Amino acid sequence: MLDGTPGFLLLEDGTLFHGQLAAPLKMPAVAEVVFTTGMTGYQETFTDPSFRGQIVVMTAPMIGNYGVNDEDPESARPQISGLIVTELSSAHSNWRATRSLGSWLAESEVPVLTDVDTRRLTRHLRSGGVLRGVIGAGAAPTDAARAELESCPSMEGLDLASVVSTRAPYSWGEATAKTHIVAYDFGIKRNILRLFEQRDCRITVVPSTTSALDALALKPDGIFLSNGPGDPDAIPGAPETIRGLAASGIPMFGICLGHQLLGLSFGGSTGKLPFGHRGGNHPVKELATGRVLITSQNHGFAVQGGPEGIPGAPDLEVTHVNLNDGTVEGLRHKLLPIFAVQYHPEAAPGPHDARPLFDDFMSEIGAAAH
Repeated sequence: MLDGTPGFLLLEDGTLFHGQLAAPLKMPAVAEVVFTTGMTGYQETFTDPSFRGQIVVMTAPMIGNYGVNDEDPESARPQISGLIVTELSSAHSNWRATRSLGSWLAESEVPVLTDVDTRRLTRHLRSGGVLRGVIGAGAAPTDAARAELESCPSMEGLDLASVVSTRAPYSWGEATAKTHIVAYDFGIKRNILRLFEQRDCRITVVPSTTSALDALALKPDGIFLSNGPGDPDAIPGAPETIRGLAASGIPMFGICLGHQLLGLSFGGSTGKLPFGHRGGNHPVKELATGRVLITSQNHGFAVQGGPEGIPGAPDLEVTHVNLNDGTVEGLRHKLLPIFAVQYHPEAAPGPHDARPLFDDFMSEIGAAAH
């Protein structure tokens, strides 16, 4: 514990959790409160743009024991609005560490509430669904904190992809690489770019609002739709753009939010899950083979449907389903070289069961070139 200031988490249903603030709090932090079951990889988790606009509850009892470093972040800064833990380690030890987790979060003014019964909090969110919440200083919520909570927008209808997306195109990888990928940045993770680079790709990362015409003018061999935060239904113009890209016949691969946007683009619908899927231990079944993958996930919305198909989208077939709740975890176009998955095959953090999907995409690109 870095500071002895009492603090609290107040949920919108009135449930109150007491704790200690790890650093002084300048102002209350309000956001949707979600939990993740990951036991390691906290730095990658906190820098994942898909967590933008959320207060994250860690179910692992102690966080921060191996510190943070300069190589593992998935974006340029912490993206979370706040952190709730049982214990924030006051000491860290790892040969790669450059500083403590607490000091790193404090520098970015991310509030950390410690000494919270996160087991009780997680069970509460699992039972009633995720809720908006406010982290504040003191033993009890003030009127100002309650007002901040009441003004916090719902995640439904919220376009956060345009907030986290790059403002201008940029390149990643060697200019002489064999394959050129145009990646739409709805909140892209750096490890996705690293894995493409390892497969001899040059990636042009473009803003989420880039038109199909402008993207195709870059002459890509493949098009990638990234992960990202917020409600897929709230991203203006995305389905129209994706249909324009699809009409080119260029292979397309989507992850997480990109998966949801592909579902919407071909007539499907999405809905908000009660408490989402977040962590590195989610079982997914590949329908064609019966093989089960353990996957990394971070999402609160899902494409509506099941193994039999996606209502309203006859051109799409379901390729993967979640073994915990049966939700759609993968889809493929029946005629075009387009596929997507809801989980994170780049898995940073998480298991590597699904990484061959990047090789599948490269095979699609190779087939399209002949």
